[in-house]
Amino acid sequence: MNKYITIADRKIGPAFSPYVIAEMSANHNGNLQAAFNIIEQAKKAGADALKIQTYRPDTITLNSTLPDFQIKDGLWSGRTLYELYEWAHTPWEWHAPLFEHAHRVGITIFSSPFDTTAVDLLEDLNAPAYKIASFEAVDLPLIRYVAGTGKPMIISTGMANAEEIEEAIEAAHTGGCKELAVLHCVSGYPAPAEDYNIRTLLDMQRRFGLVTGLSDHTLDNATAIASVALGASIIEKHFTLDRNGGGPDDSFSLEPAELKQLCIGAKTAWSALGQVDYTRKTSEVENVKFRRSLYFVKDLQVGEIITADAVRSVRPGFGLAPKYLSDVIGKTVIQPILANTSVKNDVFK
Repeated sequence: MNKYITIADRKIGPAFSPYVIAEMSANHNGNLQAAFNIIEQAKKAGADALKIQTYRPDTITLNSTLPDFQIKDGLWSGRTLYELYEWAHTPWEWHAPLFEHAHRVGITIFSSPFDTTAVDLLEDLNAPAYKIASFEAVDLPLIRYVAGTGKPMIISTGMANAEEIEEAIEAAHTGGCKELAVLHCVSGYPAPAEDYNIRTLLDMQRRFGLVTGLSDHTLDNATAIASVALGASIIEKHFTLDRNGGGPDDSFSLEPAELKQLCIGAKTAWSALGQVDYTRKTSEVENVKFRRSLYFVKDLQVGEIITADAVRSVRPGFGLAPKYLSDVIGKTVIQPILANTSVKNDVFK
């Protein structure tokens, strides 16, 4: 298995804390200052990276009102594809200012390109990595073109079956990609948690041998944090300043306080995984004395036999362990015993 990939000097893999990507997508709602604010809030919340999407409506679809291009249900019902992407896209002239602002703020920024011209633009900006969106996972020529940049690549697998994922991975490798990760994803907006079947992450790690993560479209953080326990090294979530902002993706995105909790929760879950360890932990040392042990519950004189009603297993833990109870009963005491004193080996023979 590829043990890790590296994006902007940050190692990403099972041995490192989860890499949290805040996906801006269309949540700037056509306002460059809002986009700047999203970058700043993503950094403040603790995200490792801010991701955008690079396309124009004419590079992602056709300007047609024919039935094939009409959206008939879901969040964007009533629009054509062209209208949706005209509404949602991040203008190309914004890209340089966004990259510059992210660098000033101190957060990694990269993008999902949707055609070769988008890749060329991002190469001019020295993007440190690329993300292939789920809907483009079947666009093998695009994957090969991205692979040719030599940059790390992350592929989302929403809607793709195992064979299609294999094909995308093969295209990336043959195109020259040396650092590749795949994200389990459900391309519903939003997606119910029960659709995620995050045990799939374990199979993906075995089947593909790559750094694996989760692109999460559920409405809270439970699925994402749970995925860390199953080996997710990357968590991607849509991020907005205001879920009620009215933009294309606002309604299924995290707000700043929620993104902060995701960053904390994912890293806490990862740190809790640790390794197989049955030794006594540092935090337990002081509490050993409160375990149960054997105590005398009545006075005994020298030469008396210790009977069952003379000894009990109680807290604290300064006496012999309870497992020695049957060995103690029937022994003869060799010094005076006071009730409520611990049972030691040197008080009987």
